[in-house]
Amino acid sequence: MSRHAPARPRTPSELSSAAQEYLLTLRVMAGDGARITASQVARRLGVSTQAASEMFRRLAGEGLVNLTEGRQLQLTPAGRTAADDIFRRHALCEWLLTEIVGLGWAESDAEAERLQAAISPRVEARLDELLGHPETCPHGNPIDAEAARRRPAGVPLSTIEAGLRATIYRITEEAEEDAGLLSYLEARALTPGAHITVLARSESLDSLTLDGPRGRATLGLRPAALIRVIAGEADPALFHQVPAPLAG
Repeated sequence: MSRHAPARPRTPSELSSAAQEYLLTLRVMAGDGARITASQVARRLGVSTQAASEMFRRLAGEGLVNLTEGRQLQLTPAGRTAADDIFRRHALCEWLLTEIVGLGWAESDAEAERLQAAISPRVEARLDELLGHPETCPHGNPIDAEAARRRPAGVPLSTIEAGLRATIYRITEEAEEDAGLLSYLEARALTPGAHITVLARSESLDSLTLDGPRGRATLGLRPAALIRVIAGEADPALFHQVPAPLAG
């Protein structure tokens, strides 16, 4: 092969755990079409801009990221596929840790980050089968682009007016970055499939009060904007259930 030929894109299992973290972070940050730079990713990951820039140059060499004008980052089709594969592994690990091992949301998210880079394709396939082929993570986010196309988008909880009922649909990936928010939502049982009624919504107080499975809960409008709901009662088929023999 010519030394000038482009490198063959590596599969997720061939990428380092650090490279996987960068791809997954870029996937999350650019999810709504935002224009993302290496410095923004560096701030999210708590590393230097130089370190992030170097990693993205490597990923560009692997054919996984494009560096556009203005130093903006874009996942290539191969990069998006790789990032979806990484998120899929992460989601399967989260289902395993929450529904079978019994860890809380925030703890399982951190542990899944450690596990996702280590499981083999064979173990991944077996986990997928045992867990009933989920098409979302436990927080309700689509496991890949194909699942995202099949599922409704939902609307931000922050837009629901007082007096209306809704069903918690998904806790967005941006919200997943806030361990405190995850723990609060889990403690109040504000999880995908939960039925809620908005009791009050105040722009001046920047808050929303709702009645949920465990009584009243209050959220700021910004975190509420990171939670997607479906008005009224949503189709139960939208919410994955781990097969009963496995679930705790």
